[in-house]
Amino acid sequence: MNTAYLDWNATAPLRPEALAAMLAALEAGGNPSSIHAAGRAARRTVEHARAAVAALVNVESKQVVFTGGGTEANNLAIFGTAPERLIVSAIEHDAVLAAAHSTDMPVTLASAGADGVVDVAAFDAAGPGTLVSLMLANNETGVLQPVAELAARAKARGALVHCDAVQAAGKIPVDFAALGVDLLTLSAHKLGGPQGVGALIVRDGIDLDPVQRGGGQERGLRAGTENVAGIAGFGAAAAACDPAAYAAIHALRDAMERRLLEIAPEVMVFGASRPRLANTTCIRMPGVLAETQVMALDLAGLAVSAGSACSSGKVRPSHVLTAMGHDEAAARQAIRISLGWSTTADEIDRLVAAWGSLYSRTRSRQ
Repeated sequence: MNTAYLDWNATAPLRPEALAAMLAALEAGGNPSSIHAAGRAARRTVEHARAAVAALVNVESKQVVFTGGGTEANNLAIFGTAPERLIVSAIEHDAVLAAAHSTDMPVTLASAGADGVVDVAAFDAAGPGTLVSLMLANNETGVLQPVAELAARAKARGALVHCDAVQAAGKIPVDFAALGVDLLTLSAHKLGGPQGVGALIVRDGIDLDPVQRGGGQERGLRAGTENVAGIAGFGAAAAACDPAAYAAIHALRDAMERRLLEIAPEVMVFGASRPRLANTTCIRMPGVLAETQVMALDLAGLAVSAGSACSSGKVRPSHVLTAMGHDEAAARQAIRISLGWSTTADEIDRLVAAWGSLYSRTRSRQ
């Protein structure tokens, strides 16, 4: 039985264009810091990819700093700006929350409503010396956040603004200037590139301190020989992204949700009242633990997840849902179903049938 992969928010399958670019870079070899022909060729590969990533979010190539992934980019934004105070949303990815709480500086968490949207007014205490951080799209619920509004309010108070756009890029149009932020995080593997490579977009005039030091690569902001093959794959994936293609995914997702609600009208789809990523569903099956649902669906040949997939395989209550005001029971009973460009109607049929079967079995035992 083929597995229906419905965990695209965890990682998207590698695009053919990315694989081809990576193989070409691996075969070519060369260190992009070397000045001989092989080194210059590797440098051209890196810079070609940099231009493609820049185009994805409508910035200049010089604003793109390649990193070892979204987590490293978030850390560079937080530690590199050396703020005196942090205000971050309570629904941020652990890559932001853990970094923020590892500092000695004061950290304020901005809460979200039951609909999954952060209260922008909670950031109004920002001022000079403050870094505020708000994701563009939540990785668990898919709910889109008012980043542009936050940025305008926070920067009027003299604060710097960071946005984790890892889940949004490639799924919706992302324009750095339109958002009005100072720093923006991207990750290759969420949009069909390889794992282990990301980028921090930096507004002109922002001075950053590197979080790792060495040979001075990436304009001194990220020491270490560049992952040329990974960067090449990132660039190719970025160039292949077409947010408009998610219109069909949107229809599949909405039809799936309607069918699940027909089976179990009492279930909750978190954030359904707000604009969301077209591919994301976070749904609660009352009385059934998320890990039970994930395992049952896995046995049925369906790959889904419980909350974020970046917790070393641990299934924990979703901090996103508790930050939205839902109780721990709800947070322990929610799974995330996330679709992608190759998801088929047949896979949705299989998901609905398996989910409905599990729901019926659990109800018959009550």
